Amino acid sequence: MSDQSYTATMLVDQAPEEAFAAINNVRGWWSEEIEGPTDEAGGEFTYHFEDVHRCKMRIVEFVPNEKVVWLCLENYFDFTKDRAEWIGTKISFEVSREGDKTQVRFTHLGLVPEYECFNVCSNAWGGYITGSLKSLITTGTGSPNNAIRNAEALKQRG
Repeated sequence: MSDQSYTATMLVDQAPEEAFAAINNVRGWWSEEIEGPTDEAGGEFTYHFEDVHRCKMRIVEFVPNEKVVWLCLENYFDFTKDRAEWIGTKISFEVSREGDKTQVRFTHLGLVPEYECFNVCSNAWGGYITGSLKSLITTGTGSPNNAIRNAEALKQRG
């Protein structure tokens, strides 16, 4: 059986070094409400979005300009029965040269369709990775938290 973990891939014109620096500027593309180091092996940081989602990550792999992997140590969702669904999953960013472009491959290892949060989380990751992170890499400006805010606004419009 093939791995069904959520994956998103993008190509950018910038050098791998620029893409890697943007990935590790987590406050610039995911959330400004990050506490702790996000750019060193062994670093631990926390993320939270209102009372909807909180998590703690440890950087378990850090290969400059090539790969960074986070391990989810703690997690809380207010919208799932199993509020700790992400615990033990890994979030991986792989950076490589593809011809004259740089490829960024994002994989949330363990975020699979069987998870109650899969649809919400994969939609949010899509906005963060191919929207906010790509913008941070290509323009120097990301839009942290906007993917969730936009999803909430759509929900409220019903």
